[in-house]
Amino acid sequence: MRILVLNAGSSSLKYRLYRSNPMTELAGGVIEQIREGGHYTAILEVEKALEAAGIASLAELDAIGHRVVHGGERFSESVRIDAEVIAAIRELIPLAPLHNPANLEGIEIAGIRAPAVPQVAVFDTAFHQTLPAYAYRYALPEESYTRMGVRRYGFHGTSHHYVAKEAAATLGMQLADSNLITLHLGNGASVCAIRGGRSVDTSMGFTPLEGLVMGSRSGDVDPAILFYLSREYGYTLDALDSMLNKESGLLGLCGENDMRLIHEKIAEGDPRATLAHEIFCYRIVKYIGAYAAVLGRVDAVVFTGGIGENDAITRQAVTEQLSLDTRYLVIPTNEELEIAVQTVRCLV
Repeated sequence: MRILVLNAGSSSLKYRLYRSNPMTELAGGVIEQIREGGHYTAILEVEKALEAAGIASLAELDAIGHRVVHGGERFSESVRIDAEVIAAIRELIPLAPLHNPANLEGIEIAGIRAPAVPQVAVFDTAFHQTLPAYAYRYALPEESYTRMGVRRYGFHGTSHHYVAKEAAATLGMQLADSNLITLHLGNGASVCAIRGGRSVDTSMGFTPLEGLVMGSRSGDVDPAILFYLSREYGYTLDALDSMLNKESGLLGLCGENDMRLIHEKIAEGDPRATLAHEIFCYRIVKYIGAYAAVLGRVDAVVFTGGIGENDAITRQAVTEQLSLDTRYLVIPTNEELEIAVQTVRCLV
C-alpha cells in the first residue's frame, strides 16, 4: 500500500508518503504560511512534490491518513472517514477551534482530489480515552460534564503511543507488560502515564493549556488568578485567553520561547532565563513524581519531542532531581509514521 499522511494545521501542511510491508518513507515535507482557506493550493503543491516518487495524483494512492486533533469522547480509535465522521469532527470544532477546522479542510480537499481513495482519521485524543473516570473528571458540577463535555481529553496521543511502543521494544519488553512515563517536550509539552500500553493519566486537559510550562502557554495556574485580573485590572476574556496561550510559559518568563536561545541567555548570566528553565524543569519533575506514584513501578522515563530529543542540558536538569530506580530513554517521535501504521490497521 502507498499511504499519504496529511497533518493540516492552521498555517501549515505537513505530509509524508509511505509504502507498507515494510513501512518505508518515500517522500515528505511541509508547506508553511498557509492563509485561511488556502489548503487547496497547498494540497496541489503536495501532488506536484509526489510526482518525484512516482505518484502523478492523489487518486493513485491506496489510502490517505489524517491527523485530527480532537475526537472528543466519541472516537477512541482511528476510523475510516465518511459523511458521518466528517459531521462529528465538525461538531467538535468548539473544543478545538484552531485545529479541527484545518483538519477538516484537509480531509475535504483530499476527498475532492481523490474521491475513490479511502481516508482515515487518526485522533490526537483517542489514545487517552482509556483514562479512568477519576483521572479525566474535574470536580465541577455534574452538568459541566454530562451536558457541556468538560473533562480531561489529553493531546499528543499519537506521539505518546508511538514512543511507548518504541520504548518497550528498546527495553526488550512486551508493551502490555510495561509501565512508562513519556515526556513530549517541545513548544507544546505534555506528560503521559502509560500502564500496559494504555494511557492512565496525562498532563494536558480539556485543552492543551493545562499541565507543563510550554513555549508560550502557562500550564497549570490557579484559576482564581483569572478572576483577579479581570476584576482588578479589567482583563477581558479574549485578553486572558491570549495571555495564557500566547504570552505566558517560557516566553512570558524570560522573553524567549526557543530553548536554544534560553540556554544562550543562561550562559550570559541572564537571571530570568535561568529561572524560566528552572520552572520548566521543576514542573516536569513534579509530574514525573506524581505519575510514578500512580504507576507504582516505572520501567522507563522516555524523552521525546524537539526539546526532549535534542536538549541534553534539560534532560540532565530533570533526571538529576529524581531518585527513581529506572531507565531514562530518548526516543525520537514520529507521529506521521504512527498515523500511517494506524491508517493501514484501520483499513486491513
